[in-house]
Amino acid sequence: MSRRRLALLTPDPQDPLYATRIRPPEADYRLLFERLNVEVVAHPWVHGAPRDVDGALASLAWGYHFKLAAFTQMLATWPGDIPLANPPSVLVWNARKTYLAELNAQGVATIPTLTPEETDAALIREAFEAFGAEELVIKPLVSAGSHETFRLARGDIYSGPTRGRMVQPLLTAVAEEGELSLFYFGGVFSHAVVKRAAHGDFRVQPQFGAEITTWTPSHEATALAEAVLAAAPKGIIYARIDLLRDQKGELRLMELEAIEPDLYFAHAPDGGAQFGAAVLAAFGWA
Repeated sequence: MSRRRLALLTPDPQDPLYATRIRPPEADYRLLFERLNVEVVAHPWVHGAPRDVDGALASLAWGYHFKLAAFTQMLATWPGDIPLANPPSVLVWNARKTYLAELNAQGVATIPTLTPEETDAALIREAFEAFGAEELVIKPLVSAGSHETFRLARGDIYSGPTRGRMVQPLLTAVAEEGELSLFYFGGVFSHAVVKRAAHGDFRVQPQFGAEITTWTPSHEATALAEAVLAAAPKGIIYARIDLLRDQKGELRLMELEAIEPDLYFAHAPDGGAQFGAAVLAAFGWA
């Protein structure tokens, strides 16, 4: 059988934010799929859907949140003969954090979240009272990497009004126990990490000084993660499920990342082999 070609959707090469960050993970994907006799070709997603490939992978499509209209248009016109992981419908659904309300309506325990049409000072006051929190976290409904995400304490001045924002209570567990991330490939658990924010911070990305370590999840964590996957749209091939403990000590869903999450293959016992096998199986290449 001829060698398969897999397009790896990558960021806009003209965007300086990603110019120096993309090479290491891109190399990891090349090495991973080389072992499976699959050639990986980088394809900037801003150039539209790739051609002359057998399949595509969206897990490095960084920057989609800056150009959501272009991203969703590409997905809406995705060629039917090129399988995409994750599928276009899943990526569109996952792009806006309003999916949290959908999962909550299906019984998934999520972080309390408000997604008003307009976030203004009155809404902020209501959020403090509704959540019983001393601090809030405000972020865009379409965001990645803590872009335009900030915290607001009682008494602080909110500079709104703004549209397209979500409001949540700041949970102190993010710097204590940490944010708990479980990875599922092909619907099967692979590995987990815990991400602890740096002292005085609440962001859990490495560029903000967060500490990331391998973690063995509890039954409580895996049960919630599997409930999330069961309630989510069908067809998810890879997912990172981020959990955080609330003020009462109960685990809740922070985010379900199914577009371009860091998959932390270095923390996987098999180095990511399960991920590669899940992609091949979903595309019928196994």
